[in-house]
Amino acid sequence: MNASVRRLPLMALALILAGGVAGGTAARAGTVLSADNPFAHPSPLPFGAEPMDKIKDSDFEAAIEVGMAQEMVEIDAIAENHEEPTFENTIVALDRAGVLLGRVKELFEQMVSANTNETLDRINEAEQPKLQAHADSILLNAKLFGRIRRLYDHRDELGLDDKQKYLLGWQYRRFVHAGALLGQQRKNDLAALNERIAKLQNEYRVRLQAATNDAAVLVNSKAELDGLSEAEIAAAADAAKKRGHDGKFLLVLANTTQQPLLESLKNRSLRQKLLDASETRGEHPGDHDVRDLVSQLAQLRAAKAQLLNYPNFAAYTEAEQMAKGPDAARKLLLNMVPQALKKAKAEEAELQAMIDQQGGGFKLGPADWAFYAEQVRKSKYDVDVNEVKQYFELNRVLQDGVFFAANKMYGLTFKERHDIPTYHPDMRVFEVFDADGSSLALFMFDPYARPNKNGGAWEQVLNTPSGMDRRKPIIVNSLNFTKPAEGQPALLSFDDVGGVFHEFGHALYSMFSVQYYPSQNGDNVPRDAIEFPSQFNEHWALEPVVLANYAKHHVTGAPMPQALADKIRKARNYGQGYATTEAVAAALLDLEWHSLPASAPKQVDVDAFETAALRKDGVEVNEVPPRYRSPYFAHIWEGDYAANYYSYMWGEILDDDAYEWFVENGGMTRSNGQKFRDKVFSSGCTNDLMAIYRAFRGREPSADAIKRERGLE
Repeated sequence: MNASVRRLPLMALALILAGGVAGGTAARAGTVLSADNPFAHPSPLPFGAEPMDKIKDSDFEAAIEVGMAQEMVEIDAIAENHEEPTFENTIVALDRAGVLLGRVKELFEQMVSANTNETLDRINEAEQPKLQAHADSILLNAKLFGRIRRLYDHRDELGLDDKQKYLLGWQYRRFVHAGALLGQQRKNDLAALNERIAKLQNEYRVRLQAATNDAAVLVNSKAELDGLSEAEIAAAADAAKKRGHDGKFLLVLANTTQQPLLESLKNRSLRQKLLDASETRGEHPGDHDVRDLVSQLAQLRAAKAQLLNYPNFAAYTEAEQMAKGPDAARKLLLNMVPQALKKAKAEEAELQAMIDQQGGGFKLGPADWAFYAEQVRKSKYDVDVNEVKQYFELNRVLQDGVFFAANKMYGLTFKERHDIPTYHPDMRVFEVFDADGSSLALFMFDPYARPNKNGGAWEQVLNTPSGMDRRKPIIVNSLNFTKPAEGQPALLSFDDVGGVFHEFGHALYSMFSVQYYPSQNGDNVPRDAIEFPSQFNEHWALEPVVLANYAKHHVTGAPMPQALADKIRKARNYGQGYATTEAVAAALLDLEWHSLPASAPKQVDVDAFETAALRKDGVEVNEVPPRYRSPYFAHIWEGDYAANYYSYMWGEILDDDAYEWFVENGGMTRSNGQKFRDKVFSSGCTNDLMAIYRAFRGREPSADAIKRERGLE
């Protein structure tokens, strides 16, 4: 699902694996944590899960500081080792470094994203620049890199197996890409840039979260909400009450441009108000305006790319991706534009005809699209979104759908646990068992939106699993569904169902790709492949045997009628002109921002730049705004998807092509699932991903499958 956000694990792993600390911080910090801090002791809980009920917010700051200091000692020991470098005393030692920092940092970053408060925000603001300096002091450490380089230069003489040789090459490329070959002055300049970028990214996160909360639309009367279900109205009333507006209704924003409620709201004026609130968040003058941060981040990233001898940040970032450069990414996106626009224009004509047929007397606008698309969908396919929701209750979707599919494909089973503390009472915890009955992972599920939770959806690994230390993964899926009022069921649209399958695809990959050396876990594959497992898992939401197991009426338990299931399948490609256009527009907008040269003006008019960029790439369509506008494009300004939002489309090429292999070879069977797991998911970062895929598929992926899947042929 394109709304997914996958954040944090890569950055956390990079710090853990690098180890070390910024010199100034290390000089001041001790290397022993106070005994009253829960992080000072090994966790007593299964899987090493953290005792979240015992950890105070204030415990994180000291643990991060001491964790950095401890890593400094470990990294200094590697860098200053007078023995000749070996794979064991250098590469493996890097993987062993930073246990405390990794432990605290992964949970801390999840808390800041999913359940933050003033204390956590303050700590994050103080520590992120230090952590960035900490990473730089390792990746730019000349002595440490010298040892890695000597090993790399003699890699064919070391007697390494294929995985070890790939790990050595990966570490070498990682250091080089981070600036290890620069002279000392340029290293200093780079570290200063990285620190500034880290500060601004965190400031952006804080401002955008506040801006999104501020932009929620307050509605005075229930009559204005005509078209919404009783459950949605109750949720809006509950949200208003929690913010001190008892008796009114609050429509909170999802992170995308289009808002889910727009497909049901009959009140056109309110639809426009809701979309306006969505599109203008973060750009109202005041404390929560993010436009200056967007401009600064784009400029600083361009300067960083120039320092590293790249023409722009997109070229720097994508040099290490499957695309190998922005030209390939841009070509992929632009090749989708003509067919997507053609289909979107045909959809627009249908929607306008519906408006005219009803005597509307107005031209279709972006706030009307979802509402009339839903009516056309009903007319053409007889699918009513509110009828469909009655069969998609959240718990059934999770346990009888997502978990059931994982059992059919991979033999996994699940048992809910109530003895593992969580950071929020809405969370649930499941132990995951492999086909042979052995314990495989711990899975946490955090489904509901909160004012102190980032928008979107993402997966986070709360530890660094490895065969080396016999650690099994602890994984959280975070989503942002509206929490139903007390006593009401959590009913999902089919798009939301896809989101649950999507995020669990990330979780499956994190479970299956655990390697002996932790830096070869799947989270370290190229960013433009990271959405492959998640998007692949979405295919099973409509698999007949899976759908029949979870699509049951939330009141009666009756299975979804076959006729309705058939209608959903027939209708699933309806609207793909719009969906593809908005996604491609966002991805191209990302590339345009990160193709700015360092010579560009330091302050860019964000709105003017966006308009010009969309027009240049032929995707400026008034009725189809980009999935994210620049001010609230959190994927790219918080860091992980900068110049990489195209990866959703790139990953979709892989996942649709892989799904066609299943169709060609008997579909969803245990044997097919096991082959896919063994040849693709279990490989992690142990080889070039294209080589891994070719070994599975027998050829490189074809883009034909994505066009067929989206109905764009």
